[in-house]
Amino acid sequence: MTDATDAHTRVTGLSGKRVIVTGGTTGIGRAIAVLLASEGAAVHICGRDPTHLDDALARIGEVGSGQGMAIDLAEPDNVARYFAEAGRALGGLDVAVINAAIPAEGLSTMSEAEVRYAIATDFTAYLLSAHAAIDALGDRGDIVLIGSMSAHVLGPHSTVYAGIKAGIAGFAEALRKELGPKGIKVALVEPGKTGADFHYPDIPAEEQRRMIREETMLRAEDIAVGVHYLLTQPRRAVVQQLTIAPREQDKE
Repeated sequence: MTDATDAHTRVTGLSGKRVIVTGGTTGIGRAIAVLLASEGAAVHICGRDPTHLDDALARIGEVGSGQGMAIDLAEPDNVARYFAEAGRALGGLDVAVINAAIPAEGLSTMSEAEVRYAIATDFTAYLLSAHAAIDALGDRGDIVLIGSMSAHVLGPHSTVYAGIKAGIAGFAEALRKELGPKGIKVALVEPGKTGADFHYPDIPAEEQRRMIREETMLRAEDIAVGVHYLLTQPRRAVVQQLTIAPREQDKE
């Protein structure tokens, strides 16, 4: 009989892992939290809307263990407050999935207040979340940054969002090199167009369902599977960047 014992690398299990998912109440973050909880991870999520939080926690509770907090990470001191509370609730931290973000339009169509809030949510809170995660992880763990293909697929109405996500891409690459020697793995996941309430009202729910059927849009669960893949790699291996696009994204 053929010996296939070395045909597959030893993967890292997720059971018992303590995981924070920012923006884990809707869309991609919710899908990631549900999948990781179903694999035995203890998850803690946050989001701005208490109703969305309750709904996500109910779903997580159907497959595993989850806790959460309604909080706006764009507000000063709230990132530190959230990570401190989540760390206490989990009893420590093994994985931080940094995902919380809001949509942004073209620079010329946004007010100064809107631009400042988008930067505070999509960039400043990302960096501060990574900073808090480093302190909580110590000398071992994973940081997963959810970016976007918008950093590379540029359009006239994507200036603010694309600029921020391009910054996240550069930050992720440099952070990986900074933290690798310290025992912390850093991965960047860049999804293409993915179904979520993030796109409302520009792309209504029924239109999103049609696009998913036609394979011009991904399901949030597709991104969650990608995050599961990179988190289960052996400690010696880091998935530096994972781009996930709809097979027919360029049709529309």
